[in-house]
Amino acid sequence: MVKLSKVEDRPTPPNVYNWRVYVNAIIATFAATMIGYDSAFIGTSISLASFKEEFSLATKSTAELNLISANIVSMYQAGSFAGAILGYPVGYFLGRKWGLFSAAVIFVIGAILQTVANSSIGLGIIYAGRVIAGIAIGVASNLAPIYVAEIAPPAIRGRLIGLYELMWQIGGVIGFWINYGVSLNLPVGHKQWVIAFAVQLIPGGLLLVGSLLLSESPRWLVSRDRNDDAMVSLSFIRNLPPEHPYIVEEMASIEATIQHERSLTGAGFLGPARAVFVSKALLLRLALGSLMFVWQNATGINAINYYSPTIFESIGVTGQNSSLLTTGVYGIIKLVGALVWLIYLVDQFGRRAVLIGGSAGGAVCMYYIAAYIAIAKPAENPTTSLTPGGKSAIAFFYLWTIFYSPTWNGTPWVYTAEIFPQHVRVFSQACMAASNWLYSFLIARFTPQMFTAMGYGVYLFFASLMIVSIPFVFLYVPETKQIPLERMDNIFAPGLPPWHAHRTVMQSIQHEQHAYRGKGQEFQPTSKTSVEENGSEKEEIEHVDRV
Repeated sequence: MVKLSKVEDRPTPPNVYNWRVYVNAIIATFAATMIGYDSAFIGTSISLASFKEEFSLATKSTAELNLISANIVSMYQAGSFAGAILGYPVGYFLGRKWGLFSAAVIFVIGAILQTVANSSIGLGIIYAGRVIAGIAIGVASNLAPIYVAEIAPPAIRGRLIGLYELMWQIGGVIGFWINYGVSLNLPVGHKQWVIAFAVQLIPGGLLLVGSLLLSESPRWLVSRDRNDDAMVSLSFIRNLPPEHPYIVEEMASIEATIQHERSLTGAGFLGPARAVFVSKALLLRLALGSLMFVWQNATGINAINYYSPTIFESIGVTGQNSSLLTTGVYGIIKLVGALVWLIYLVDQFGRRAVLIGGSAGGAVCMYYIAAYIAIAKPAENPTTSLTPGGKSAIAFFYLWTIFYSPTWNGTPWVYTAEIFPQHVRVFSQACMAASNWLYSFLIARFTPQMFTAMGYGVYLFFASLMIVSIPFVFLYVPETKQIPLERMDNIFAPGLPPWHAHRTVMQSIQHEQHAYRGKGQEFQPTSKTSVEENGSEKEEIEHVDRV
């Protein structure tokens, strides 16, 4: 049976785990549905014969077709990179709620431009629409994880932020299957390919309407000196009256943390950026977060998402419908993996263990696929049906998906939404989202050329990178599960080994809980902690020193 127990940082009333916090998280993370849909539908859409005929791509050389395909796909990532950076001022000045609303409006405009494209207008309007939609996605990918991290109770924070990944995979499943459906049921023509582009308007419109129903982040409201509004919002989200001790304590903790952070950086727009770039500790954290997305893309996920028909053809799958069907099954496996990660793995096993396991298992699968292609050479020996070796390669590809989906797919988003203090969180998340889209852009832009030039070497390349990611995670990525946001600095304390950090800080929190209960008081996190290791070694960790 799935274990859904919660390990709490302090005694928590059951009211806190109510439908309101889940509904707010679902609405915010619905932005990821738009991302998942695009990552799945665009590669299969441009592979349709109807799309190639509409824009006269069937007569292009391999090099020309690779370039056009890469441009169509990667314009979205280029826009998302710019949007992720833009998300910082949007999140700072407009907040999380209205920032997401603005992103939804921009996305709908971009989706409309892509939908009205035809042969007489040309591909230019598709390029423009994908850049505009990408800008919106960059903003949303910045703000959605931040918002959820800020409203979530610590015990279910990973699960709630993980909804972002779940929504991503739901969008992906729809995107992977829609082109199979239109290719199977509609004749070759304009309607066949344009339907998939038009479907983008559905998640965009739903986010636009849903964002109006969000409760603004109490942490952002306090950062804007709107403490009364913050109390109302926090009380509503927690489903407790403002005078309840839990609300009073959480509000006091938020106010104290933000006041302390302001004393370090000031309250201005540029203060968070200055705070990051003058702090060695935060720069190291920024580099760590960015590298998480390097290793995520190093698994090969975006090459597979955006060019899945090419991937399956390299293994030996022939025929457009067969390729699209195989891709659709891949999408379903990713969704199931995301569900397992969301309801069980992320808050039970934490971040480090799942990343290491995903890299190890995924690398073995990629090496097998590379070996099969190198030996069987399916591209040089085409058949009307898959050979037993080809079927085993497909099985290992699906096994790779099982290893990847509940590990590297969503964990970097959860991790980078957690590890930065409030006063730099919007700026740091902008950098994290921009990192993701930059690396995704590079993969999307050069994958077609890589497969043409490297063949099975592409699989060896990604497999080897996954192996290299294992010591990186062990040596540099401290565990963050169940750690309150106000205590993340303790996790990154100087001299504290990443592989011992979580146990050390949790022991400290439990020690404080016992001390407060012994005095008849309720536990409240502080910025200075006495950390005890193995019952003998004590280390005083000062919040100011770390930041």
